Amino acid sequence: MILPQFYVDDIILRALKEDIHYVDLASDYLIPEEQEDTAYFVSKADGVLCGLDVALRTFELLDKDFKATVYKKDGDVLKKGDLIAEFTGKTTLLLKGERTALNLLQHMSGIATATAQAVELVKGTKAQVTDTRKTLPSLRALQKYAVTCGGGKNHRFNLSDGAMLKDNHIDASGGITNAVKKLRGKLGHMVKIEVETRDLDEVREALAAGADIIMLDNMSCDMMKEAVEIIGDKAMTEASGGITLETIADAAKTGVDIISLGALTHSVTAFDISMKMGKPSCKA
Repeated sequence: MILPQFYVDDIILRALKEDIHYVDLASDYLIPEEQEDTAYFVSKADGVLCGLDVALRTFELLDKDFKATVYKKDGDVLKKGDLIAEFTGKTTLLLKGERTALNLLQHMSGIATATAQAVELVKGTKAQVTDTRKTLPSLRALQKYAVTCGGGKNHRFNLSDGAMLKDNHIDASGGITNAVKKLRGKLGHMVKIEVETRDLDEVREALAAGADIIMLDNMSCDMMKEAVEIIGDKAMTEASGGITLETIADAAKTGVDIISLGALTHSVTAFDISMKMGKPSCKA
């Protein structure tokens, strides 16, 4: 993974503390502490894998003697029944880490799978699929990494990555022109300004004000197409708001540069992956 290990470990440890607390009433009282077993991850659907290193790291943090054999890697396309990884460790610790590992693995693979579907739907256009800041608290870095595994691009990681003037910023600062002018006088040369627009009049104003990126928010495809023609190559265009996998292809055909989808992270369906005890009954 491209993320620092200490950052990932912190997320995992907080999740483990939440789930295990200080005792596992089933595993601790049922299974001898020294017992070891083999287990494996298997795909229960077709999709894109993401988060395997995170899932396996969950067990490593619990068990210093944990060992794994990996058959797939993040970004790989999975088929139902594929063997993903096989591992051995203390039985009680495998059981204690199971839910945390699967929660992260299934969630990240769900994001990667949904992103890959969106990227496939815009193929043949110039549109790039990106995420948003509509992420789950504390999981943003993992979620955005999952988007890249599905072939998408990342939007801002946080408020320091760029100046985006949304409707509330614009309304609170006296309009688009005033807001852009004021920001230009304060921002460094590395920072771009994006302006959210709600109609073609605001598109024209944002363009005249010198916005670097113009967001076309909740516009119809016909209006977006007209906005793209107005903007030309004077600014980048981003379609956002209300776009789904059912409508993304039509949005891409309007000629926009970027399509941002909050649904990739805030409401994605978990990908079905199971952990089974014992030797694998499936093949890699």
